Amino acid sequence: MEKQKIGISIGDINGVGLEVILKTLNNNNILEMCTPIIYGSSKVVSYHKNIVGLEDLHFQSINSPHKAFHGKVNVVNCWTENVNITIGEPSDAGGQYAVKSLAAATQDLKEGSIDALVTAPIHKKGMQNVGFQFAGHTEYLTKELGGKESLMLMVSGDLRVGVVTNHLPLREVAGAITKQKIVDKIKILNSTLKRDFGIERPAIALLGLNPHAGDGGMIGEEEEKIIRPVVIECKKRGLIANGPFPADGFFGSGQYRKFDAVLAMYHDQGLVPFKALSFGAGVNFTAGLTGVRTSPDHGTAFDIAGQNLANPDSFRSALFLAMDVAKQRKNYEEMHTDPIVTRSKKYTQGEDEVLEQEKGKRRN
Repeated sequence: MEKQKIGISIGDINGVGLEVILKTLNNNNILEMCTPIIYGSSKVVSYHKNIVGLEDLHFQSINSPHKAFHGKVNVVNCWTENVNITIGEPSDAGGQYAVKSLAAATQDLKEGSIDALVTAPIHKKGMQNVGFQFAGHTEYLTKELGGKESLMLMVSGDLRVGVVTNHLPLREVAGAITKQKIVDKIKILNSTLKRDFGIERPAIALLGLNPHAGDGGMIGEEEEKIIRPVVIECKKRGLIANGPFPADGFFGSGQYRKFDAVLAMYHDQGLVPFKALSFGAGVNFTAGLTGVRTSPDHGTAFDIAGQNLANPDSFRSALFLAMDVAKQRKNYEEMHTDPIVTRSKKYTQGEDEVLEQEKGKRRN
């Protein structure tokens, strides 16, 4: 059976993206499990490889994922010109080449030339300075992969937190919370839990928008007029949905453990507790797309770029989740059923071996 081809976009060339990519791929166990394909430039990859000091890591330049070498790190050259790298500092050039890498990788994902895509962190303003007209990866991939709607889903083991509104100013959140939008997000979340995570009957918790979930209408009416009616309607349709729950005590009390996923109303309401519980190991997964896309839960980290200090754990988790979801989704679509498979045994064992190797490296 042919190994999965996992595409990797390099993100901002001035950040820690390539550092965590190369640190992750500097492991033979990973190369036995998948065929990684980096979209960027051999010159830029070599530059970051020298910074990290991975002399034993070798890569193969290719023109297409169809020519990828199994058992090796592959680099698709998306450009040939020399690049001015200003490590640790955002630049328009960083945005320009991040766009080129992402566009090439996305095209191959659309065509089925790669099985999944892992995206390294971008600097959104740098990309928008060169004409990128999207708030981030999620919005871009949703358009390019033909989806009307998608869901940002943060994943760390059994903790899964989605958001109704993505990158939206807080003052605009309340107006963007509608019954239809919540219903659309619940449908995507329920579907991805079945298809991509192998959960037969997903249980979903919804958070309230206001403090104390509106306190019976005393602190806002969105819970009673919008969110609770959606929960009732979902239950009538056979979905296991509960809430709205007050967001402040929901995570601290451990109540989230009773559910397969949590749907927050806005970005920070979901991501603040998620990162507090799992920072450094979490993964951003875009649910609802025709292709599989994951990314680490951190940004470009310009403040430590070029210093060989970046922790690759989150990127490694993103790579493993991409493999798991791609395999689970393929099995689901072939079987046309809801197998209760939370993780591939092969990949779970492989991840354990990789983590043990990394712990050994750090002790030495």
